[in-house]
Amino acid sequence: MARFMDVHRGMNGISAEQLSQAHQADLAIQSEEGVVFEHAWADPDEGVVYCLSDAPSAEAVMRIHQRAGHPADEIHAVPLEV
Repeated sequence: MARFMDVHRGMNGISAEQLSQAHQADLAIQSEEGVVFEHAWADPDEGVVYCLSDAPSAEAVMRIHQRAGHPADEIHAVPLEV
């Protein structure tokens, strides 16, 4: 498994409840692709949402987000952390 940070743009004005609902939609189907979503953050003013996950591939992350109704604009591998 690898770690990934993905970015969703155009989410201006997203509320905490909407962020939670989107995250829950991912969690509900994540096991179908072997993905484990760890955390989500949002900046409603900038319209950006970030998600951290462990997954077999960036493509698996993308498929879950697409199926949950909020495709990611970017997915970045995070091979190092401190």
